[in-house]
Amino acid sequence: MISRVRGELVSLDVDRVEVAAASGVVYEVHVPLTVFNRLPAVGSDLELLTAYIVRDDTPSLYGFLDAQERSLFSRLLTVQMVGPRLALAMMSAYHAGRLARAIAERDAKVLIQVSGLGKKTAERVILELADKVRDIAVAETVDGPEARQATEAVAALTSLGYTFAEADAAVREVAGATGAESTEEFVRIILARRGPGRDR
Repeated sequence: MISRVRGELVSLDVDRVEVAAASGVVYEVHVPLTVFNRLPAVGSDLELLTAYIVRDDTPSLYGFLDAQERSLFSRLLTVQMVGPRLALAMMSAYHAGRLARAIAERDAKVLIQVSGLGKKTAERVILELADKVRDIAVAETVDGPEARQATEAVAALTSLGYTFAEADAAVREVAGATGAESTEEFVRIILARRGPGRDR
């Protein structure tokens, strides 16, 4: 398993890069466009988090700049109709947080904008992953110490009858300004502002 590649960036192409490790080995790594656009110039030092995939006896490396990107890529591959090429296309069309948000909000219209992703596959992705990418969707807009509280607060609010979109909006509205020391306090502040969920 190759989980990271670190070395000098020696070539850049639209969907792949080459990284020369200190050992002398040069790794070819496929990257989504959202990663490619954030890479440094050729000759710079670079570290990529990688996913090592073997398909049809051919090994390939896929590279990302942060753990959430790699995690979302791996989760996309758990959907039977999604292979590495399609997962890469999805992550080229939208950065990880936006893509996770579209899936969590069950927004098929956003997903079918991806080249090669039809309505049936988009619906399958939503069915299998909507509840499994909420942490990435929430983390898109809430960083730092409150990120974990925000993720847990969204889960608590959905259990109270909020939709994911409603819970996420409520959390983002108060994130950074609550001073809450626990998830329970975070949720209480939101409920005081917004009231109980629709089912209550």
